[in-house]
Amino acid sequence: MNVFALKSWKSLIPDLNTVLDGKPFTREQTAFLSFLLALQLACFKLFYPFPDFFGDSYNYIDAASHNLNVNIWPIGYSKFLLAFHWLTHSAFLLILFQYFCLEAAYFYLYQTIIRFIPTGKRTRAIILLFFFCSPLNLYISNYVSTEALFLALSLVWLTELLRITYKPSYHHILILSVAFAIAFTFRYNAMYYPVIATVAFLISKQHFAQKVIGIILGPLLILPFVIFSSHAVKQLSGTAQFPPIYGGWQWGNNALYFREHIQEDTNAIPTPQMAELDQMARNYFRTVSPKYRELAPYVGNFFIQQRKAPLRQYIVKHFRSTESIEAWAKAAPLYKDYGIWLIKRHPFSFARYYLLVNTKNYLLPPLEKLACYNLDQPTMDSLATFWFDFPDNEITSILPRTFQGTLLILYPFLFLFLNFYFCRSLFFFSKQKGFRSSPTPLANSIALITLLLLTNFSFSIFANVIAFRYQLFPMVVLLAFALILDNYTEQFLEEKSPTSISATI
Repeated sequence: MNVFALKSWKSLIPDLNTVLDGKPFTREQTAFLSFLLALQLACFKLFYPFPDFFGDSYNYIDAASHNLNVNIWPIGYSKFLLAFHWLTHSAFLLILFQYFCLEAAYFYLYQTIIRFIPTGKRTRAIILLFFFCSPLNLYISNYVSTEALFLALSLVWLTELLRITYKPSYHHILILSVAFAIAFTFRYNAMYYPVIATVAFLISKQHFAQKVIGIILGPLLILPFVIFSSHAVKQLSGTAQFPPIYGGWQWGNNALYFREHIQEDTNAIPTPQMAELDQMARNYFRTVSPKYRELAPYVGNFFIQQRKAPLRQYIVKHFRSTESIEAWAKAAPLYKDYGIWLIKRHPFSFARYYLLVNTKNYLLPPLEKLACYNLDQPTMDSLATFWFDFPDNEITSILPRTFQGTLLILYPFLFLFLNFYFCRSLFFFSKQKGFRSSPTPLANSIALITLLLLTNFSFSIFANVIAFRYQLFPMVVLLAFALILDNYTEQFLEEKSPTSISATI
């Protein structure tokens, strides 16, 4: 009996060689992988029994508790929290759900890669370790925030994009579009996904009807959300806006990065409101010492975060609040107009004092919130205590709250390395005429991935704050496809080497 039980147990353990040989996981191996992932999470929660909270977490919970239809951030995650809260108040089950959604998306991507794309054993080993053994996945899943679910949705979207490139079908088009639409309601970083999908459908071999449906279905699915959000913010502020609220603040913030370095004819400012805001900005730069406005520690959003900066002071003066969503919404159109007006008049200053800062942040993104557990605070906000039915607001952990920053400190450097590694791999792939000699689906996939990374880079430095948690998706893409490019290049060189030629003779 004991021998039989031992044999049954061993049969569940995946044969490492079969996995690394590129064979899809069997049901038993998938079950064993799920067990290992559950064990990882259980061990992690022993050290961190509470979720990880920061400012955005409380913003999402507040929007969920009041069932708001518009917020500073996209409302999708707050609606998800509300729906999850109807089912259970358990914080642990929320983290469990987020973690397994992320790992399921990794699993789907891995199975797709080994099915369609030639990979070496080393590549498969590295991808497996990164997808299923990285502590980063545990930390981001422990946040009450969009990180884990947005990454999971983006990975599903990417996987369907690859499947459409290799073997298009209507159900892959549907999943691709739905994944994009949900991701878009969680974070506006997804707004450029339809550009990549459009190119994928145009270059793929499929029926004309499939191409048309694939190109328009994603944008059609988000259209009701765009109309709904615009209408909701119009009711709040009197002005239709999309993206709601934060987009306008971001434009104003971007312009203030270079405002003190330019000479501007104040008589040319189009409106009295913009002139007043500009006067407040000039007074701020004249009276506040540079040592009290260090931009480096911030992620390209200094003038949004700083309460004494002009954007915050303007709403204090006119709306008597720095935290009211209504005040933020009413100020956003003015900030957008002011920011765009200044940027159009001084594009080179914008490039020097904002885009260059954001480019540096992009290549080596700061850990930011990931540097400390619960922002190094021993308590949570009372709103979170109520939402998750905790007995009190105390947050405890076995490990020091700064330990996660020590553990994760190398990941931004990994992202920097992967950017250069991918560029190097792409160069040698192109040099060996990889786009011509490789199978068309592989060449198309590499072209789409390159376009995806370039578009993400442009979107990030032009229109977004940059922190490491916003670059998780491109980091996964960089790692997997840099290795795939290297695989193909090495294989191509081996086939052309004199040894291989003489062997064939």
